[in-house]
This record gives sequence, C-alpha cells and structure tokens, in this order.
Amino acid sequence: MAESKEKLPAFRPSGMFDDFRKEMDAMMQRFFGDDASAAAKTGFPSLMTAGAVRPAIDITENDAAITLTAELPGMAEEEVDLTITDGMLTLKGEKTVSHEAKDDDSVVVERSYGAFHRSFPIPDRVDQAAIKATFDKGVLKVTMPKKPGQETGERKIKIGA
Repeated sequence: MAESKEKLPAFRPSGMFDDFRKEMDAMMQRFFGDDASAAAKTGFPSLMTAGAVRPAIDITENDAAITLTAELPGMAEEEVDLTITDGMLTLKGEKTVSHEAKDDDSVVVERSYGAFHRSFPIPDRVDQAAIKATFDKGVLKVTMPKKPGQETGERKIKIGA
C-alpha cells in the first residue's frame, strides 16, 4: 500500500513575535533606508549603513600600551578632534560624503552628512601625558602607553570569616 505524501505549506511562525519583527524591520528601513534599493537606484550602497556616521573602533592591549584604532575613510586629519577630559578620551568629527554618477540621460548625486562623537574611559594604568595619535589614509591610531610598574590582570582574593 503506497502512502500518499501531500506537500504541506512550509511552516511559518506567526503571532506577536513575527508581527514585532516585521514592524522592527519596517522601522529600520524607514530610518536607515533600504541598502539594496539605494544601490539599485544610485549605484552606491546607502552611506548611512556603510559606516558614514559611526566609525568602526578597535581597541587592543598588550604589555606596553592600549591602542585604539578608528576607521575614518574619506576624512582628513583636520576634520577629526581628539581630546582628553576628566579621564575620558573623546573622538569627534563631521563627515561629508558626496558621490556623483552620470550617464547620457541622468545625473545621480548622493550625499551623506553626519557628526559623530565617541567617548572612552581611560584606565588608571595609562600614562595620560604620553598618549599619542597618528592619522594615515583614513585610519586614526591612538597609542596609550601604560605607567611603569602597573600590575594588570586578575588576582584571586581569599574570602575569610
């Protein structure tokens, strides 16, 4: 006896979580724009979602220093402001990006403007007077040397009665 195998529709979750996800997706698309449709219309990805206003930051640490690296493509050194105030390292800047595409019948110009402001606490083990920064090809590198003789790491504390 052969069993009949009907094709059942694929299971799709529904309910309040599916509705919530759809609403969140729609809200993000309204706020940031649709990266795929922006690329199709202009030939360029949406600059807001490509990191135009919020630079990517990496922080690494070794025995000698803590290093902060910020990617600021298309920016010049004079467009970036780096300050130390009350134990906080603050990176500020304003980005203006413009792309233009021409063909026989039309001209498409896409611009993105935005200011960014990021602050990071400076650990006590850093010698604030020795902090140095370099800027090369859109990459900011801040080197924060550690004070000599500062212990880092973890130690176990014995709990007594």
